[in-house]
Amino acid sequence: MSCRLSVIVPVYNERGNLELLLPSLQSVLRASGEEYEIIFIDDGSTDGSAEVLESMAAADPRIKVVQFRRNFGQTAALSAGFDIAAGEFVVTLDADLQNDPEDIPAVLAGMRQGFDVVSCWRRDRKDAWLTRILPSKAANLLISWIGGVRLHDYGCTLKGYRAEVLRHMQLYGEMHRFIPIYASWAGARVTEIAVKHHPRRHGSSKYGLGRTHRVLLDLITVKLLSSYSTKPMYFFGGAGLLACAAGVFFAGWTLFDKFFNGIKAHRNPLLLLAVFLFLLGVQFILMGFVAEIMIRIYYESRNKTPYLVRRTWNIPEPEALRQNRANDRNP
Repeated sequence: MSCRLSVIVPVYNERGNLELLLPSLQSVLRASGEEYEIIFIDDGSTDGSAEVLESMAAADPRIKVVQFRRNFGQTAALSAGFDIAAGEFVVTLDADLQNDPEDIPAVLAGMRQGFDVVSCWRRDRKDAWLTRILPSKAANLLISWIGGVRLHDYGCTLKGYRAEVLRHMQLYGEMHRFIPIYASWAGARVTEIAVKHHPRRHGSSKYGLGRTHRVLLDLITVKLLSSYSTKPMYFFGGAGLLACAAGVFFAGWTLFDKFFNGIKAHRNPLLLLAVFLFLLGVQFILMGFVAEIMIRIYYESRNKTPYLVRRTWNIPEPEALRQNRANDRNP
């Protein structure tokens, strides 16, 4: 079945919300006038959500269901949905009824205006201020600063994407929240709209402060990928040169103490620090060299190029570009 709109809904222990979500979602999608499909990804639910989804799929062929063997997390669920989605436009939202399906037309309107990614901002958020809203505000400021894409709410699952911007993405860890950043790297146009947010009716939240360290570690990964994925020597080599310079500085300090203060070098702890820092710097430089070799192997072994081409004008398409597009279609 062909469709223009794919809606992806990750599900983890949301049995009490599914039967309320589906009628509202179907009503909005029918009113949109678009040919659509709804893809539910059951992320290892243990509360009977799979049985509810199975009955929904039996009643409507436009409802597709994928059931994971166990809980793999929201990033994996969204990634599976992206792999399956057949629509030109892809919209994601949570199954907990906190995202409002009635905001989907506004998301579609943003994409029809030419934007590739429409991120949503829960301006009036209905969550606990201390444990949810405050950490989220801090995280969004940090992610915006490091990622270079200024958004108020990276954590809102309700987002819209043109399918073409998702073809090049491989998601791991908790990386789904950084999709606007990945898309921006590929030249996508990103915008943000304010949407409604409702308090949870059934079940319990799957998010909490315990996930903060994962987000921070993934953010470090994003920064390294954004700045050094094609030139890792700039990161490792820069750190190595600083460490070597610090080692030389402390070695000079050791000599100064020996000749002007009478402190013997073998009794001066600065000597050990100088040797340690210099050797650490050499190791960092060598790590950068190894990383450079690995990057070259990655690109050359898969015939990949370190760029993505949208289209060309008045020039024959080089073989490298054709091969790159073939890789995109057959990753």
